[in-house]
Amino acid sequence: MKVIRIKPRCSPELMDIPNTLEALQKEVGGFIETLTFASDCCIVCNEEGMNQRLPVNLSFCGNLFFGTILFVGVRGEDFCDVPEKLQERFADGCYVYQIRKE
Repeated sequence: MKVIRIKPRCSPELMDIPNTLEALQKEVGGFIETLTFASDCCIVCNEEGMNQRLPVNLSFCGNLFFGTILFVGVRGEDFCDVPEKLQERFADGCYVYQIRKE
């Protein structure tokens, strides 16, 4: 499935990963947690990112995320390709503010 991956201090990248729990866990480096922010999209992150002291990534919808995050599409209770409208916004450079620690 197409996802937008954002690693700390890196630009977003559109990529294909298998639509499996194992693939999502591998990308975020641990057990996953989701934050739904639209009817067709959510963020997948490492649920223990802060406790594991992963690098701060970004702030979005009033939440602070640590480590790698993924924007994925949602259809019902299933994950799917990230919506095209979001893919286009990221491609145009319109994305969330990343926190950079120098």
